[in-house]
Amino acid sequence: MASTWVPPEQYVKKLPMHAQYACVFFTDTEDRPLQLRSSVPATRGTWQWPGGNTDIEGESPFETAVRECREETGIAFTGPPRLLAMFWTPPAEWPVAKVGFCFDGGRLSDDVLERITLDPDEHDQLAVRSMTEWAKALTAREWERLAAVMGARNSGLPVYLELRETDGR
Repeated sequence: MASTWVPPEQYVKKLPMHAQYACVFFTDTEDRPLQLRSSVPATRGTWQWPGGNTDIEGESPFETAVRECREETGIAFTGPPRLLAMFWTPPAEWPVAKVGFCFDGGRLSDDVLERITLDPDEHDQLAVRSMTEWAKALTAREWERLAAVMGARNSGLPVYLELRETDGR
């Protein structure tokens, strides 16, 4: 069956939509991950990394991660853009699939950690914990994501995760 060429402006109207987000993964100098607890009603209590949705036309995933990190923590991360993970979540809580990018923010000194200022409209707590401590505090889906990102940081190889709904811990 021969296909007919369709101009890009028409073709993209037929493609499935998705939302895009990006975040920055930090640890302290002892490699304990930093996470922020969401205070947003839809995700209240969920542990997250500094980041958010790409909601500016033409903004790249790395630019989104940098902007959101600055807005949520006061940290002016400058890079380089080292990708740790890419995530895909099917439509569920959102009416479209979500595609996410996680960049390595490196290790933060105690001084930088103490200067973090949370945006109370987005997060009500920050925590730096060992992987063992995080394993006890996270849902199965949150833990899968954290373990994969930490593994990518340690191996130097980015990971791809499909984050589907899971039951329980």
